[in-house]
Amino acid sequence: MMTFLKAGCIAIYLLAVTSLFVALPWGTGPVLQFVSVALIAVHALEAVFVFKFIKTYKGSLLTSLILSLLFGLLHWMPLAKASKKTAT
Repeated sequence: MMTFLKAGCIAIYLLAVTSLFVALPWGTGPVLQFVSVALIAVHALEAVFVFKFIKTYKGSLLTSLILSLLFGLLHWMPLAKASKKTAT
């Protein structure tokens, strides 16, 4: 399920970027651009509040932040669950 949702996020971002160069049907370009910017803004705000889980990522902190900006809770929620398991 998580993979499907991550693929949906990537699809929104890719369609938004594509709409900058190609006219999408039914005037969906500006809508997709707005949605993708809104998603990244919400995920950036979210990252501030869950930074303690974001920094537990096994890779680099920058990679974890980028993944958080792209996927939001789809990235940090498994990290939070893993942190809970190791704490108990």
